[in-house]
Amino acid sequence: MIQFLASLFARLPLPIAHKLGVGLGWLVYWSSPTYRRRLRENIIASGVAADFRRLRQLIRENVAESGKAMFELPFIWLRPSNDLLAKVAEKHGWSAVEAARAEGKGLIMLTPHLGSFEFIGRYLATQFPITVLYRPPKVAWLEPIMRAGRARDQARLATADIRGVRMLLKALNSGETLGILPDQAPGAGDGVWADFFHRPAYTMTLIQRLQNRSGAPIIAMYAERLPKNSGYSLHFKRISNLSADDDALAARQMNAAMEDLIRECPSQYLWSYNRYKVPSGARAAESAKPL
Repeated sequence: MIQFLASLFARLPLPIAHKLGVGLGWLVYWSSPTYRRRLRENIIASGVAADFRRLRQLIRENVAESGKAMFELPFIWLRPSNDLLAKVAEKHGWSAVEAARAEGKGLIMLTPHLGSFEFIGRYLATQFPITVLYRPPKVAWLEPIMRAGRARDQARLATADIRGVRMLLKALNSGETLGILPDQAPGAGDGVWADFFHRPAYTMTLIQRLQNRSGAPIIAMYAERLPKNSGYSLHFKRISNLSADDDALAARQMNAAMEDLIRECPSQYLWSYNRYKVPSGARAAESAKPL
């Protein structure tokens, strides 16, 4: 039944899906006090809103964009690749991707929960083989739809465990590309506390270790939803190598690179995400040093 509904929603033109998504975004916002509180607190603490007027504007925009992100998933996961490619209106920095791949060391591509991170993942899978780090959703019925949607074209999924890490290393050693959401909180023992928008966030060390083992360059990226349903603008930017011998410094460097992306398009970041949680078994942060 769920798969039938997903395939039905996938048939909707993307502009209609986005309009429905705006309504869904506001429904979620007003029905969940926890969602409202976290979204507001995270935006305020980040400093991206210069004053109260900008804060109110950013909240309105973010609620709408978050709803669009939910309602566009059937289109992104289930529609043919050509339908997605037709929605790419702009590409900025693609030459950096081509140059990094030409080095022959593999490539690590990072996107935070910014814009349409599902769209950019599917786009990359139409261009070259990519192995994507994958964490199964908490809602069990969503997993088969998510797996089917993400493992399209040249994409492979690597689960967030030892077996998955081996897949990531094997892909890099073959000169292939990885896709990772670096602002996900890792499990206890797999991260360090590092500043993210002025507050300690438990941050994965996996990316630093993958780069140390392979020498692969890192590209930061996101897919921006353009106004008036005019498609997506894809942004790519090479970032400096992370510290090789200081986990905490490497984590702060990576977080700083993600902050730079988010400041470019703050209305489309998932501010409601519980980024500052303490993973089960991890010690709470005493403080995090600034970069």
